[in-house]
Amino acid sequence: MGHDKLRKFAENETFSCLKQPSSEDVLLKTGEPGLHLQDHPLKGRWGADVFGNDKPIVLELGCGKGDYTVALAERFSDMNFIGVDIKGARLWRGAKYVTENKIPNAAFLRTRVEFLEAFFAPGEVAEIWLTFSDPQLKSPSSRLSSPEFLRRYRRFLAPGGTVHLKTDSRFLHEYTKAVIKASGNPVLACSADIYNDNTELPPVVREIQTFYEKMFLAEGFPITYVAFTPDKEPAAPDFDEKFWKQAEGGRRSFSHAPRKKQ
Repeated sequence: MGHDKLRKFAENETFSCLKQPSSEDVLLKTGEPGLHLQDHPLKGRWGADVFGNDKPIVLELGCGKGDYTVALAERFSDMNFIGVDIKGARLWRGAKYVTENKIPNAAFLRTRVEFLEAFFAPGEVAEIWLTFSDPQLKSPSSRLSSPEFLRRYRRFLAPGGTVHLKTDSRFLHEYTKAVIKASGNPVLACSADIYNDNTELPPVVREIQTFYEKMFLAEGFPITYVAFTPDKEPAAPDFDEKFWKQAEGGRRSFSHAPRKKQ
């Protein structure tokens, strides 16, 4: 491990806005197959114990360096924002910025998305943002907008809560639309190219750009967006995987390495 990562990990321990529970804090060892979770002390207590208020809570899942989490928090003082990622070296940048700039309504949680039910109580979360998530071309159940993950979100997302997906991946965009359609959930807004159509979208969708978004825009890739309310039970989609994989092009890895335009 490089010295820079070690330095960041050490500094992460000093940030009060960054929560880094171990897997042992939430995993139960039952000897039975499957994922068995136990409640973390913060479950149902984020407003009181972390933010000191009862404002609505918004999650950004797979937040990386926290660009979107920070930008949303700076724009909306009437809400609390939590960026979630498993990579401590990425979270360091967002946590350091929040600490140095004394942003009271932003925090970060280092954990796996699969563990979120251990951290958030029913109805505790008002909105979820999925920003430039890995499309998981070979693993449908690992997609953060899959029925499997939507079932998890529904256990802590308030009724009428919103899921936002902003992505450069047309594959993931179309897959998510297919999941929404199969489930019969309402689409709140949708665009296949947010900067080149006149679709009415929440202003922040166009106003906030992540590091990866700027990179993809510079390469000429369109950015997509869809927002929906997952109040109904998620269902398996009727989705042409082969067609949309071909349309996706040569995505090499989750490192977001440049791919060839089709």
